[in-house]
Amino acid sequence: MRRVLRISLRILLVLLLAAAALGVWKREEIMRLWAVNTLFAPDRIVQNFSHMDRAFLTTPVPRGDGPVSPLPEGAPYDLPDEVETWIEERSVTALVILDEGDLVHESYHLGTGPDDLRISWSVAKSYLSALMGTLVADGTIPDLDAPVTDYAPLLEGSAYEGASIRDVLQMQSGVTFDEDYLDYDSDINRMGRALALGRSMDRFAADLEARDRDPGEQWQYVSIDTHVIGMVIRGATGRSIPDLLSERVIAPLGLEREPYYITDGEGVAFVLGGLNLTTRDYARLGLMFLQGGVYDGTRIVPEGWVDASRTPSANTEPGRIGYGYQWWIPVGAEPGQFMARGIYGQYVYVDQVNGVVIATNAADRQFREPGVNEENIRIFRLIAESL
Repeated sequence: MRRVLRISLRILLVLLLAAAALGVWKREEIMRLWAVNTLFAPDRIVQNFSHMDRAFLTTPVPRGDGPVSPLPEGAPYDLPDEVETWIEERSVTALVILDEGDLVHESYHLGTGPDDLRISWSVAKSYLSALMGTLVADGTIPDLDAPVTDYAPLLEGSAYEGASIRDVLQMQSGVTFDEDYLDYDSDINRMGRALALGRSMDRFAADLEARDRDPGEQWQYVSIDTHVIGMVIRGATGRSIPDLLSERVIAPLGLEREPYYITDGEGVAFVLGGLNLTTRDYARLGLMFLQGGVYDGTRIVPEGWVDASRTPSANTEPGRIGYGYQWWIPVGAEPGQFMARGIYGQYVYVDQVNGVVIATNAADRQFREPGVNEENIRIFRLIAESL
């Protein structure tokens, strides 16, 4: 009996040691997964959105050696009372307003500050689109109607086979992808957990097999389409997105702080939603698009690409919000009114008609409630028209 007890105790000790060793080995992955599962918790969300490097693997996007580009101070803009109310109701953490390039309002809320590097979420898609525009212009990617598999052969045999570059730019790949953030088992949440555990985003995209419809047939917001754009760019250039984006977009903008991307376990940038910048630096992207792709006298993005990006060319439902090349066009917008948009209240709103750029960050846990996006756009229009 004693011999059996000794053997049992030894087995238990071995199991405990093995569990402890596994815990040490997997500690980083476990901590990242825990961080993802608490990312949007009410008592954590604001600080999490300003410190994503605490939860995920990251890589810098070099800002270059140039000086910080000026944002001249203009006549201060007094926010209307209903904008103040909106800031509180929508858990806005930062609001920057430019009028004809002049900084007329800047405010930070909920304990955040001007130097915070804030998560872009899907605003990052519009940055990648700008990069794509430079590569189309110089002939690196000469044909948007080429299949994505020409540059990303890993996607052969996947749901993306047969989709063109233009299809993924316009979110018309036809790939089945559930974007329900409230469903633990949705594709978007499975992707988030895979990212936290250091899995490959390329492999995640290649493993998608189902389609709702044929490529190019109908618009359907599918975030992983933007990752495929990144795969195409990497395949066409043999370079990483952070290096290319730095060289062609970030450095010419003269940012105040060096941005960073969240990455997967292979060091590949999470291009569909993982950029982190200051709110003033988000406004600089809007100012460049306001000026037709020119910033501080230098052309960064071809004018034709800016026009195509802000044109509602995707096959969206009549009377609903429009979509171009990874940019949104609100219902009722005049030509030249468009925006980049990310979950939880991230926006870069561009109004070429009134010469206004509005960059805002938020931690709005009710962002999916009916009418919230429409109310945000109404506030942006109110600001732009009252300057």
